Amino acid sequence: MKKNILRSTIGALMTCAALPAFSQELPDTMVWTSYDVGSAGYAEASAIADAFGREFGTRVRIQPSGSSIGRLQPLLQGRADYAFLATEAFFVSEGAFDFSTPEWGPHQLRAIAGRPAGLTLIAAGDAGIETVEDARGKRIAFVAGNPSVNVKCEAILAFGGLTLDDVEIIMFPTYGAAMSSMTRNESDATCTTPTTSQLYELAESPRGIHYAPLEADNEAGWAQLLEVLPIMTPSDEDVAAGLPEGEVAKMAAYRYPVITTTDDKGEDDVYAFIKALDETYDLYKDGTAAMSRWSLDRSGRPAIDIPFHEGAIRYLREIGVWTEEDDAWNEQRVTRLNTLSEAWAEFHDENIDMSEEDFSAAWMERRAEVVSSLN
Repeated sequence: MKKNILRSTIGALMTCAALPAFSQELPDTMVWTSYDVGSAGYAEASAIADAFGREFGTRVRIQPSGSSIGRLQPLLQGRADYAFLATEAFFVSEGAFDFSTPEWGPHQLRAIAGRPAGLTLIAAGDAGIETVEDARGKRIAFVAGNPSVNVKCEAILAFGGLTLDDVEIIMFPTYGAAMSSMTRNESDATCTTPTTSQLYELAESPRGIHYAPLEADNEAGWAQLLEVLPIMTPSDEDVAAGLPEGEVAKMAAYRYPVITTTDDKGEDDVYAFIKALDETYDLYKDGTAAMSRWSLDRSGRPAIDIPFHEGAIRYLREIGVWTEEDDAWNEQRVTRLNTLSEAWAEFHDENIDMSEEDFSAAWMERRAEVVSSLN
């Protein structure tokens, strides 16, 4: 009888050893937020969630939202574990644009990883815009109420030494209308990713398409770009509407989606999450055309919208991805966030009686002063 018990015990232990050791470190269920159903963010979150379920048995519920606040609130209120965000991750960390109101301000968010996505100034081929500098006086399509798109364009114009006053801003009510405006000859250029459906239409139209290059060795241009939006890096893109096979377009890479959590999320929890993201890569990397870019040598390094979480850094360092330069970048980014948070607390208390519109305008001016002092 004792031998049978012993055999049963050893057998049970061997069965446990045969299970993925890592599976016990992930929670049984998680909640993530993302962009709307049909978006790239939702598709990629779904593919990763499916991989987590197949490999570790973790059930993930994704809450889609078409608004940045809708993606952020569940995370900040503790109702979601992670959020697959766009540039609102940067904006809310700075208390900028939609988050410059008295009830928002800078928030302490942290990144786990973020897939690189390329963009540049994309012009109609007949607009005479070979370089960013050539956009002076040209019609540039912006999207009403969409600072995420517009501030990237402002940064790219700065690469060519231009400000918004140097171009003719044409405001369109929706993203789709702005992207298709060049084909209709209602604008000359815009700033976006190179694979939107409207750009394929432009490439096939009589106007044609051209990608203004953001050369990596243009140090002055990059310094000017990063002063406006310090979350981008040089990127060679070989998949773009109208780009001949074998050619490369010199663009900037930002991160979308950015897998985000709060700074007080447990280090071990985040370590387990990013390890799972790495170990299931082969299960989801073919989920969409862009998902191969989730490999951590690309998605787990700066520059990114917010500082990396310590749990993520611990794992990235273990697998040899994280460098001393990355440490320096992260420390600088934490310092910027903390400095803005302190400035916000003082500004908020002194100006709480202002109207929301005046408060936001005054804070954005104060924010600009604080950021300038850090450079």
